[in-house]
Amino acid sequence: MAAEGEQAPSFEKATDGGGTLALGDLKGRKVVLYFYPKDDTPGCTKEAEGFRDAIADFDAAGASVVGVSKDSVARHDKFKAKYDLPFALVSDDDGSLCEAYGVWIEKKNYGRTYMGIERSTFLIDESGKIAKAWRKVRVKDHVAAVLEATRNL
Repeated sequence: MAAEGEQAPSFEKATDGGGTLALGDLKGRKVVLYFYPKDDTPGCTKEAEGFRDAIADFDAAGASVVGVSKDSVARHDKFKAKYDLPFALVSDDDGSLCEAYGVWIEKKNYGRTYMGIERSTFLIDESGKIAKAWRKVRVKDHVAAVLEATRNL
């Protein structure tokens, strides 16, 4: 499980638009890496819109925002276009990135147990270390808290 003060697990994954993104590509910038359960669902859409609406502030703070879910690249393309999202969406279709960051967990909903992504955000500093980790994220006010921590880093 990825923890504050540790080197962030590296990755190279497919993104929306048919591209690829490696954590190393963002070295020298702060990175807001946020994991969310599923494209185009109410909570995930609200969170993505929050990051979208604050993207100029994150950019001014020297940070790149990257969203991660297990959705396919094609699904990410639709989600990104529908909500005009100005940041990369990484497809973790094999779940290896979720495992590396410790966000693939057992969940319970209405008495049903299943595996899924725990909504989590990691603020990674310019040298690639995890400066702050938010787990079990509640969408309301989350983007503002991440932005404040990013500015203070």
